[in-house]
Amino acid sequence: MSYKHFLPYQIRWLNDNSKIKIWEKSRRIGATYVQSFEDVQDCLNKKVPAVWFSSADESAAKEYIDYCEMWVRYFHAIAKNKGVEVIDNDKDIKALVIEFKNGTKIHALSSNPKGFRSKGGKVVLDEFAFHNNPEELWKAARPCVTWGYPLRILSTHNGQNCLYYKFIEQVNKGQLNWSLHKTPIQVAVSEGLVDKIYQRQTSKEEQEAWMQNEKDNCFDEYTWLQEYCCIAVDEACAFLPYELISTCEMDDVLKPLSELQHDFYVGVDIGRKKDLTVIWVLEKLENIKYTRLVIELNKMPFQKQEEILHEILSHKLFRRDCQDSTGIGMQMAENAQIKFGKFRVEGVTFTNRVKEDLAYRLRTEFENKTVFIPKSHDIREDLHSVRRITTASHNIRFDADHSENGHADRFWALALALHAADNGSGQINISTRKRYETLKLVEGF
Repeated sequence: MSYKHFLPYQIRWLNDNSKIKIWEKSRRIGATYVQSFEDVQDCLNKKVPAVWFSSADESAAKEYIDYCEMWVRYFHAIAKNKGVEVIDNDKDIKALVIEFKNGTKIHALSSNPKGFRSKGGKVVLDEFAFHNNPEELWKAARPCVTWGYPLRILSTHNGQNCLYYKFIEQVNKGQLNWSLHKTPIQVAVSEGLVDKIYQRQTSKEEQEAWMQNEKDNCFDEYTWLQEYCCIAVDEACAFLPYELISTCEMDDVLKPLSELQHDFYVGVDIGRKKDLTVIWVLEKLENIKYTRLVIELNKMPFQKQEEILHEILSHKLFRRDCQDSTGIGMQMAENAQIKFGKFRVEGVTFTNRVKEDLAYRLRTEFENKTVFIPKSHDIREDLHSVRRITTASHNIRFDADHSENGHADRFWALALALHAADNGSGQINISTRKRYETLKLVEGF
């Protein structure tokens, strides 16, 4: 059969007659669209007595039924949309139903696992990774195909802790004899997705620009990788999960130093060629630290970096600065100590133990909601990039991949600023009486 309405990756799915197919896919590439075509065909050809479709929400079920109705008209078939039909009155289970003249039916269920109990026929689990209770759904749905009916699983990724990801892993290892299809957005675009969206042939430059625009509008790398690139992100490995970061983001938190009214503290992570130098300023109001200034210096000569830093440290409200003195940072830290004093400037040499202490201090501040940061894509991604890694010798290491966004430079600058804010407020001057007068106080005891 000629599938003129479909793109190559959709045609590959249609031509695969395996009993169980699983599709690892990007969002909005027409997977449900082509699946509805297959299901209508199976009903018209009476290959199955019924189709039981389930998606993560009712709107997706309605969209699926709309697609099915479109294919019914395409085939000039006789079928009736029966609307909402009660499947189980006692359990309040309902479905959208299309009934064909030959007696076959398509049911679009909610994600309630009980809807599959005592049913038989073809099963389609759409966006399976996002169902509320995938384990119970699977246990209820799998026996429906016992008599040889097809089973289809389609989804984007939702982390590495869900049943869908485990299915993909076992198929790739050969432990499940299922047919796996994988269509990241890059494959979909190369096979005509943008052409179909624009309704004309597009150039490679236009396709790349379209993908870049989609990526830029994803808000974060995490969304782009999972929703579009078929890459399951292990959020459990992130030292600072997105959810935790977002609770400490604040609009309009940044302020010029001239508007500050309370003591402020500084953290500096040094970079020169590959990494950024980041200067992070926290204003402390009682126990709460507010980010007031984040300065990012890229490939700037050290002399100019020092000028910018020293101007900040000269402010009357500056109390303490902790800065990276590892390697290339040593000279800048020493120069700042000479000018502003060792009690006000602390050079911090990054060792695994020091980084561990700094990282956990930072995370505790986020958990306690005692630090607030600006809403910024680059800052969010930088903070999220740090991973806690256990080495083969069981040592703990904190690291992040190099990227265009830096190498967790903002993370460490913030960690150093928090360290500065929690270790005194400037030089402590102690005034005492003469030694002999002090001794007289305890004379005779």
